[in-house]
Amino acid sequence: MSASTATSAPYRQMYINGQWCDSSSGKRLDVINPATEEVIAQVAFGGREDCKKAIDAAAKAMPAWMRLTAYDRAKVLKKTADLMRERADSLARTLTTEQGKPVPEAKAEVLHSADTFEWFSEEGKRAYGQVIPNSAPGKRHLTIKHPVGVVGAIGPWNFPITLQARKIAPALAAGCTIVCKPASQTPLSLIGVFECLVEAGLPAGVANCVIGSASEIADEFMKNSAVRKISFTGSTEVGKQLMRAAADQVKRLSLELGGHAPFIVFPDADPEIVAKAAVLGKFRNNGQVCISPSRFFVHKDVEKRFTEVAVEEAKKLKLGNGLDEGVIVGPMFEKKAMDSTLSLIEDATRKGAACLTGGKRSTRFERGYFFEPTILNKLPHDAKVLTDEPFAPVMPILDFSKLDDVIAAANNTQYGLAAYVFTNDLSVAFKVAEGLEAGIIGVNDPVPATPQCPFGGMKESGMGRELGHEGLEAYLETKYVSIKLRD
Repeated sequence: MSASTATSAPYRQMYINGQWCDSSSGKRLDVINPATEEVIAQVAFGGREDCKKAIDAAAKAMPAWMRLTAYDRAKVLKKTADLMRERADSLARTLTTEQGKPVPEAKAEVLHSADTFEWFSEEGKRAYGQVIPNSAPGKRHLTIKHPVGVVGAIGPWNFPITLQARKIAPALAAGCTIVCKPASQTPLSLIGVFECLVEAGLPAGVANCVIGSASEIADEFMKNSAVRKISFTGSTEVGKQLMRAAADQVKRLSLELGGHAPFIVFPDADPEIVAKAAVLGKFRNNGQVCISPSRFFVHKDVEKRFTEVAVEEAKKLKLGNGLDEGVIVGPMFEKKAMDSTLSLIEDATRKGAACLTGGKRSTRFERGYFFEPTILNKLPHDAKVLTDEPFAPVMPILDFSKLDDVIAAANNTQYGLAAYVFTNDLSVAFKVAEGLEAGIIGVNDPVPATPQCPFGGMKESGMGRELGHEGLEAYLETKYVSIKLRD
């Protein structure tokens, strides 16, 4: 991606203080289709000055926005959800073109995000305080909720609508205002969401979209005292940097960071059914999913059959441009990601792993970042694909025999975002769910995320929770009020 000045591609602006606008510098950025490597659009490319304008607008808009009733704020969120559903097909095609995932996956992302807006339109009405029993005569104690303040939201490229919706919807429902920074490579679909917000009646300044330099915008978020909370989804490394920077002004943080999810298959589970679910879960969005299963522990009794079916299913997956009919796996997001994937595979095979299918860039396409779905086994424990977050279409299969051993192996990582368990034994399910160090655990469920349930990780996978009632609480302060009554 590079800033440029002239192209025949469509041009899209940022949204600040109720206006679509160019960047202060006049810079533009090319948006590239990963399936064709062609420029599909240009966007305004801003920096610190644009971010400051957006923060100022959000700060000025907040008093009026927070004074609205939760019911009035809900109307904007609900209307946004309705408009997203009406435009789901066009939003999905935009998302596919800039990010690469197949259209059905992209449409599912749009609809899930619309559900998130609708959920928080209702949950905002339940920002309850409480009356607390008094311990002294003549006093009354109660708590009330207060919006935390202006929010800076930083989202990644792999789910550019979903992971911003999880920040925008609860923040607005709570009475906060927000400045969003989408990934510069995938801004177009979020622009489409902002068009829905505007048409839904969003007041000027309440939500703003600034596309531009990640370092400048993040630094302004951290140094500008008007910003009281940062919500970030991305790498653990950057999350740690934000934690350090947040200390100076004691800003609140919500961090959804890296993951390395174990996928555990016990011998009572049907290996064929589970293998098919595993392949679809693993290669969804080419493995470029924070909760993607990335270490497959399969009991020795069913490992052989599970592996055979997984290889068969992976070979059936249709690789291609996400806009084409029947495509299941689109391109990887960028060349850098493809090179990183190849490096992980080469490291594993050099150390003795066997590549059962895939393992290389597809030769069927002249352009685009297409990588074959890959399955490995016989992996040494020091293979990087087992220790580093892969974020890649690579499925490493390991065997195990004892429950306690597999729990220990699954927990042997600094990450703790998601984990998956497949068994029909209720006792085993509870023991493993209670023993795993992960914030999200799917038991016989490879797709656990839903708006009404909390989403977030343990250990170095983040802090705080998005979605569910916890997702609303993340944008609220609790104020305690003590009243001395007159005699």
